[in-house]
Amino acid sequence: MARGDGLWLRTMAGVLPDGSVFGAKHIAAGIKIGYASYLIPLFDQGSMHLLALLEANSITGFRTASTSALAADHLVNGGPLRVGVIGSGFEAKAHLRALASVRPVESATVFSPNPASRARFIEELSDLGIPITSAESAESAVQGMNTVICAARSRDESPTFLGSWMKPGMTVLSIGSTLPEQREIGTDAVEMADVIVSDMPDEVAHDTGDMIAAAKAGVSFEDKMIPLDMVVSGQAKGRTSPEQIVLYKSVGGAIQDLAIAWMCVQRARELNIGTPLPVSLTPAKKG
Repeated sequence: MARGDGLWLRTMAGVLPDGSVFGAKHIAAGIKIGYASYLIPLFDQGSMHLLALLEANSITGFRTASTSALAADHLVNGGPLRVGVIGSGFEAKAHLRALASVRPVESATVFSPNPASRARFIEELSDLGIPITSAESAESAVQGMNTVICAARSRDESPTFLGSWMKPGMTVLSIGSTLPEQREIGTDAVEMADVIVSDMPDEVAHDTGDMIAAAKAGVSFEDKMIPLDMVVSGQAKGRTSPEQIVLYKSVGGAIQDLAIAWMCVQRARELNIGTPLPVSLTPAKKG
């Protein structure tokens, strides 16, 4: 990751398991101006020819939501979901849709500071057929819920979800703190969680503002952190009792983004959509 003068560029590369496609995810962000661009190039591993360029913001959102839904399906107690949503933007909407695709959702409540944004959230998700209500505070949005989606950060990076709101049996999905300077959940939430499941344990533990703050406060958490892949594969259990409070922390991995990007390319070919590149790259002979 390269940083300088409020700008940073992050690149993550990977090869799909079948060895056919190689690619990278690039994120260019201007912290001061509040904008970022996401780009994924895919290359044929056999020839290094450029196969596709994809705008990766949407891919990131769908990947994050689908991985959270996978985690929730393994971690939330049985029965319908009652979902409290903190945030009303693209990520929050994608998460509720993803959850509804894997488990029945009995009801949902959403909070964000702007009432108009909450109303838009409810309107745009009306096709799900789920009773969705608007809350006046983040705390009231999660009361009585067995599942919480944290998909919003405050402007001053103070936590938007606190451990004092956690109740026995709750599962919290936190996806908004992926860099050292970002905060989403309180240190007390890290402390109160009985189990912490993460998609990328090392990155979550050492590169996210929430966990960095917890470590500085003397909160020990690494002994209760479990990789999501081990839970999904059955090598480890996430929730071991109905009363446990489970926290899922996500930062995402390049291989996940590349897999979804390649799926999008294949689907676009099937539907004959997309924009052919007017020019391409000629791989240079090396060696």
